[in-house]
Amino acid sequence: MAFTRQFTADPADIDELGHVNNAVWVRWIQELAVAHWQALATAEEQAAMVWVVTRHAIDYRGNIGPGAVVTGETWVPGDPYGARFDRSFRFVGADGRVKVEGVTTWALLDRASGRLMRVRPELAARFRDQASSSTSQ
Repeated sequence: MAFTRQFTADPADIDELGHVNNAVWVRWIQELAVAHWQALATAEEQAAMVWVVTRHAIDYRGNIGPGAVVTGETWVPGDPYGARFDRSFRFVGADGRVKVEGVTTWALLDRASGRLMRVRPELAARFRDQASSSTSQ
């Protein structure tokens, strides 16, 4: 199941070519993943753990201009491996076409020590078993 959130292209997000800058798409990928984590994790888990990106693979398939809205979708397609797991994402425009899609690899850290943590099975299960949810920006 995918976690979804809408994003609107602000004038500051637009580059010299008149569409959303690639760095903004990366920021939106991060914001989408963080919102998903916040929707699934307890306050105690959020205080004790933090996710960091170790790899991005992004395919830019289209673009949007100022004021356009896209729906970001993210999901975890498989089981974590140790302290890491892959997270798939895509951003779909109002025209129904995928604008950006890809996979990021995330590592789970102990917030206090900064050391890698294993993703516990019960935590991983929440990502696999979640129901669809949606929030707006």
